[in-house]
Amino acid sequence: MSIPPPPGNQPPQDPYGPPPANWAQGPQGYAPYGPAGRPYGTPVSVNALAVAALVLGVLCFLPAAGLVLGLIALRQIRRSGQSGRGLAIAGAVLSSVGIVLWTAVLATGAASDAWKGIKDSAQGNESLALEKGDCFNAPGGLEGDTYDVDRVSCTGRHDGEVFAVVTLPGGSFPGDAEITDIADEKCYALQDQYAMDTWAMPADVDVYYLMPSRDSWRFGDRAITCVFGHTDARAGLTGSLRGDPTTFDTDQVVFLSTANALDTALYEEPEDTPEDDLAGHRAWATQVHDVLGENIEALRGHSWPSGARGPVGALVADLEDAREEWAKASEAADADTYYAHYDKAYAYVDGPSTVTARKALSLATTPPAYEEDESGASEAEV
Repeated sequence: MSIPPPPGNQPPQDPYGPPPANWAQGPQGYAPYGPAGRPYGTPVSVNALAVAALVLGVLCFLPAAGLVLGLIALRQIRRSGQSGRGLAIAGAVLSSVGIVLWTAVLATGAASDAWKGIKDSAQGNESLALEKGDCFNAPGGLEGDTYDVDRVSCTGRHDGEVFAVVTLPGGSFPGDAEITDIADEKCYALQDQYAMDTWAMPADVDVYYLMPSRDSWRFGDRAITCVFGHTDARAGLTGSLRGDPTTFDTDQVVFLSTANALDTALYEEPEDTPEDDLAGHRAWATQVHDVLGENIEALRGHSWPSGARGPVGALVADLEDAREEWAKASEAADADTYYAHYDKAYAYVDGPSTVTARKALSLATTPPAYEEDESGASEAEV
């Protein structure tokens, strides 16, 4: 009786001679094997470090790391029999080239120039660094395009002083015209909060804007920077124009708040003449009448120092007379009647009693001179 051979591949028996040298015993019996003792036909994995080396080499990102990974991958491939030798060699070569290029860039200063180009293309990101109360110089001045600013002390000469920063919402670029309209509306409304005493503002100071451009918008620039600057591009400012509750006492703040509220109401006068828009002017006269009532109540309700009680009391009396004239103007039946009360009411604005009260409170006493035809604010685009 013969005994059958065990299952699995068996080495050849005599008379065929001993098993070939490249055969080995495995779980399923004898089979030919390749490098690293792996049977032929077994799937071979790709070395992960070889892939990483190639990626870093192609991207030229961290080239030194790419070169090291490539060399380690070659050593592992020789030991394990994994595939990826070509990837590791390619990654090591590309990384070596990247190291040479980075060395050349850093040695010649090209990296600094490239970074400066990126900053310049942002066109105005520097404006994001300016805050309320900052003074600065702009190499190109406040007219036209401004790509860079240098913050300086307000005590010395400077091109501009920031009195407000308005942050725009995100989204797509709204366009230069819309941003200019927003700057017109916001900056002029905010200037009196920073420089409350409008009488103390020099006549040669105007409002300017630092605004985002289409390019800087892509870099996250959303700031409209409201700036005081000299009307003469060749001149500059010296000293701070700041005059708010941080620099004024309580008595001065109360007085200036009422004066600015009246100025704001007067600024809303309709553009059309009373002959063309009598109803609009009557409604505006009613608005001024109401604001005067609030001012009178605020001035009467405040406890003034002894030296200012008399002058402020005289001013309140004039404001009451002015309020009566505005009330009559709001009820005028025709343009001529309206003008008669309008002129009497305006006679009390910035009159002698206002000057006396200001003097008693140590405020500016020279009324500002307004031009008949005021142009819009100048703007500097960043």
